[in-house]
Amino acid sequence: MRIGMPLNYSGGFKETIDELVEYEKAGLDIVYVPEAYSFDAVSQMGFIAARTERLEIASGILQIYTRTPTLTAMTAAGLDYVSDGRFTLGIGASGPQVIEGFHGVPYQAPLARTREIVDICRKVWRREKLTHQGRNYTIPLPEEEGTGLGKPLKLVNHPIRERIPIMIAAIGPKNVAMTAEIAEAWEPIFYVPEKADEVWGESLRAGKAKRDPALGELDTVVQTPLAIGEDLDELLDSMRPMLALYIGGMGAKGKNFYNNLARRYGYEAEAERIQDLYLDGKKDEAAAAVPRELLTRTSLIGPEEHVRERLAAFKESGVTTLNVTPLAGSGAERTRLIERIRQLADEV
Repeated sequence: MRIGMPLNYSGGFKETIDELVEYEKAGLDIVYVPEAYSFDAVSQMGFIAARTERLEIASGILQIYTRTPTLTAMTAAGLDYVSDGRFTLGIGASGPQVIEGFHGVPYQAPLARTREIVDICRKVWRREKLTHQGRNYTIPLPEEEGTGLGKPLKLVNHPIRERIPIMIAAIGPKNVAMTAEIAEAWEPIFYVPEKADEVWGESLRAGKAKRDPALGELDTVVQTPLAIGEDLDELLDSMRPMLALYIGGMGAKGKNFYNNLARRYGYEAEAERIQDLYLDGKKDEAAAAVPRELLTRTSLIGPEEHVRERLAAFKESGVTTLNVTPLAGSGAERTRLIERIRQLADEV
């Protein structure tokens, strides 16, 4: 398994980058840079490319509604260029709360839009004269009437690669099937390895049946907090507010994808209680209602033997990249965690 790390989008970026150089030496393979409603990810990824040598860099994720497909393709080609071919384009739909509430853009047709963006990006990277007739995006054909100023263009620069890897964040059945069909990598969220096949197996198999062999094997990228040691219940509990936010607060009733996922994992009553409490403004109580079993199964927190067992479970379920958040008080301690998880991943 590759070992990756997500950056925190809420602050401390420059300090994190100083440490990232040490993480690279410790065996970190890839870093994922989010873009929520914070600083943009692109400027940060360019900065990382200049400060690192071997480390792969991925957007984790760029939201599909916030850039045109061609700008997304141009940005990916530029980041691949400045990183000497180390970039992965991570994209995802996000949700109505961010897309409509922050960006003021309608949250519509996420699956069709994602498929079109992937198709357009790959045309741009191949430097084709670009035309596209889709449900969501229309780039005119040469013979179509217009102002006379618009005509198919191709990218001026020659990209380092005409096939930049694409990762799609997806948790819904149709979205996961599409991802397995068209993308190089898949990023679920709150991944429980023991339940993965039950929840996503059918969708993954359906998508892979249509998959172009040229894409290679699907890289499954799973994010998880990491801490190794005894008596770490406090660290495990520190994950409660984030899960409560997603399960309880990321969308109204019936429109929260993460709440639906918790229900599919078998936590129907718990998911309903968390959402009710969160939407009533009782965030602490919502966090306390997150099942301990869900915390344990989605994390790598505990004694080394426990972490080793969880690593084996992740690997057996098909995970190929572990995206870990090292929980420690200093850069040196976080570096040691990266070194140790790299060693353990190689052993299981």
